[in-house]
Amino acid sequence: TLLWDTLGKQFVEYEQVAPFLIPEEQQRRLLEFLPLFLKAWEQSAGVIVFPNIQLLASEVSKLLTKEIKRSLNGKPAEAARLALEQLLKQKGEAGDGHLLLKLVYLLSQTDLRTMWNIIGSGLPGALMQCLYLFFTVPLKKTSDDREASEDDTQTQEMLVKIMLNMYKEEQGIEELLAADKLQSLIIATSSLWDQCSHSWKVPTGCVLRAISKAQTKNSIVYIQAVDCIKIAVQNLFTLADTLPACDVCEAASIVLCFVKDSYPVSSALLTEFENNDGYQLLLKILLRCEGLQQNEGDPYLDEILDMLTCLTTCGKTELKVSGNIVHPQLPHFDFERTQSSGMTVKNLQPFQVLQSIFQRSNDQHLCGRILSAIGTIWAWDRVNFFLLEWTLQPINQFTDIIHFKPHPVQVQFFRLVESIVLDLSYVPHEILKKVQYLIKENIVPFCTLTALQCLLSMTQKDLLFSDIFRDSGLLGLLLALLRKEAKILRKSAGTHLPNPKEGTEKELNVVMLKMVAALTARSVRNTVVLKDYGMVPYIKIFLDDECYRSATLSILEQLSVINYEEYMSIIIGALCSSTQWELQLKLDLLKSLLRILESPKSHSAFRTCSGFNGLLSLLSDMEGALQDPPSGQWAAVGQNCILELVFYALQGITAALHLDPVNSTFFQRNGLFEKMAEDLGSLGCFWTEGKRQIPVSLEKTRTFAEFLDAAFCSSEPLPEWLKNCIWILNFLDHMVKGTLHQESYFKERKPEMGEEARDDQEAPQAQEEHPVAFFKRPGNKLPASAYVLWGNPEERDCSIVHPGAVCVMVRLLPKLYKEGYAQLSQEIQCALVDHIQSLVKSEKSRQVMCECGLLSTVITSCQDAFCSDSHPLHLPLTRVFEKLASQAVEPHVLR
Repeated sequence: TLLWDTLGKQFVEYEQVAPFLIPEEQQRRLLEFLPLFLKAWEQSAGVIVFPNIQLLASEVSKLLTKEIKRSLNGKPAEAARLALEQLLKQKGEAGDGHLLLKLVYLLSQTDLRTMWNIIGSGLPGALMQCLYLFFTVPLKKTSDDREASEDDTQTQEMLVKIMLNMYKEEQGIEELLAADKLQSLIIATSSLWDQCSHSWKVPTGCVLRAISKAQTKNSIVYIQAVDCIKIAVQNLFTLADTLPACDVCEAASIVLCFVKDSYPVSSALLTEFENNDGYQLLLKILLRCEGLQQNEGDPYLDEILDMLTCLTTCGKTELKVSGNIVHPQLPHFDFERTQSSGMTVKNLQPFQVLQSIFQRSNDQHLCGRILSAIGTIWAWDRVNFFLLEWTLQPINQFTDIIHFKPHPVQVQFFRLVESIVLDLSYVPHEILKKVQYLIKENIVPFCTLTALQCLLSMTQKDLLFSDIFRDSGLLGLLLALLRKEAKILRKSAGTHLPNPKEGTEKELNVVMLKMVAALTARSVRNTVVLKDYGMVPYIKIFLDDECYRSATLSILEQLSVINYEEYMSIIIGALCSSTQWELQLKLDLLKSLLRILESPKSHSAFRTCSGFNGLLSLLSDMEGALQDPPSGQWAAVGQNCILELVFYALQGITAALHLDPVNSTFFQRNGLFEKMAEDLGSLGCFWTEGKRQIPVSLEKTRTFAEFLDAAFCSSEPLPEWLKNCIWILNFLDHMVKGTLHQESYFKERKPEMGEEARDDQEAPQAQEEHPVAFFKRPGNKLPASAYVLWGNPEERDCSIVHPGAVCVMVRLLPKLYKEGYAQLSQEIQCALVDHIQSLVKSEKSRQVMCECGLLSTVITSCQDAFCSDSHPLHLPLTRVFEKLASQAVEPHVLR
């Protein structure tokens, strides 16, 4: 503060004596004062506390202006340029100019009043003359000049910063016009770009853009009066033939800035630009820009395209168009109520440039930027789509040539078409007809694929498109193409020939199937069309390929709406004809089957199509699959997948039995519960040796719920065979209650695409993770339904829906055994008997169990336990027998 006070007093003394000093002495004293001011500024961390700062700014700016004019006076261009460099050098005898420049630079960043004093000194015109010389007169650098390059950069930065601060003010622009220097620099950028100083190109463009943004009525009149835009356009036409495209873009972008930025004030420069073939110039320049995408596009190219986009809204009158809305349309579309935001297209000429570039160029970056510009214009105002499409028809015309464009451009284009429906809620029937023709011709498979994906997104948005694409013939076209592909697949099936369809063509088949699935979804009429075309035998051919399976199943599931028997025949037939190792096919078919079995109307068709026998045959096909350790080819499959298949097979049976007395009676009377017990017992985790089990004394006993907890929720190790047995018993327990078909244990466990192969590779090296172990990992959750069985048996609702499943559990009871695990085996057997006993506590449940033959099942399945008083199961089984016998009203049952 003391230093600033001292400087303030010194400057007051200077003010008092200055009027009486000769100019040379006045300048000397001021120059002596300035270093002290800089020192105070540096010690104050850039904070200036100086009461007479406006006067100081005025004095310093006037002196700098005077020195610049003195250096330039009467000299030719190159000599004047050299004199300016000497003046503004940081070192040497001419260092006073640099000192003045630095002071002006600091003072220009203080406050507005100080800036006005700097502007009023005549500095705006002087610095513009400096910039003109620095830009137009390049100096050849020698090895001696290399040390000065850092000083030159600092000088350049200060000079440009001062000019930017001055020219953003209206007063600065007015002073610049008075000096009559602006038009020379604008014209120079359009004529001397290839001959100018390279290091001053960017600073010059930066300064001119700042002037452009601050244009006033007077500046526009000034530029127009000297034909600045006209001359610049003519010069650029010449440069466009000789200069590299990126350089022409940089020069043209400066001129175009003045045209665009001036429009809110006056349309004069835009009119001058248009009257002198400005748009033809831009078209010529932009078409030369093919290949610039190697560096992700030239920034000045992007700037020109952005300005062209903005110019589409520069017009005095609103465009009036009346289009013919083709129906049907989406229910919430109403063109008459479409509100305008004011950013509507009023000038079609700049858009015609964009449209012509897209039509004539195949450059990825250039075409992509044009499409982005169209999307931007639509986003400004939804009316713009209709204004453009009903006049110039850009999207309509682009559809005819889109297959010639690079693949990324095709993707971007069809996303734009898709947005017409998704964002504007409008159905462009004429465009869709052309897209459909593109699909039919299939000139470029990738383009066909992208077009079809676009139509698929639309179809999934609204059911209306199911009718539109049926009536337009697209559904029939797709069915004909799929029939052809199915015949090829059928011909190549069973051969060792490579798959005839790979890559894009195979993906196209996938999307065609998805499209047919979308068209038939919720549309009985379209499903009937598919059936009437005789496509059902051909559609089911696609089931064998996993890529096609999801969409194929969707189509077949829709077929079930009109014919459950045909659907069941196809799915059960595919399950039974699948090979032992086509596990994923079986899983997918079972999941589809479960979705259809949610409808009670499907249960009869399931039974008549041998659905029960079909699902049980899946279990019998997996004989030995859950052996511990796994053996043979099952070792490569992984026990997770096997358990999942068992789960879905039992789920399907439960779903078909649910609330269906006919199916339940059929299953019971045909001995299918016994068949189920036999098939489950042969999976490999249950004891099948047939040897007499040696009773052991139990040191401890656990409940069945505790075994479940030990297997799935604690760190206590249990052998893998026992975990699998408990898991299957868990399924059966839910089946007893009739809830198994509602469970979803494996829903979150399924790996993403790409993980399956990795899991299969790891399977032979380590034991596969148990299903519940998956849910124990961080971030994975066990479904809440899994805990129903694990609670207190006394608190559970033990209503028996399928008593035959209890018989299955009893038949598996003696098979809960493994040599070397006698203690553990009998402990789990006792736990299961106690659990079964809890199921038959009520009189009603005992009666139900007697009717299904549980008495005889208990006796025949557990003869060893009944015949030995010392057997640990003897007493609990006797209690079960006694409870059941109390309900047996017929003597022969007791006998």
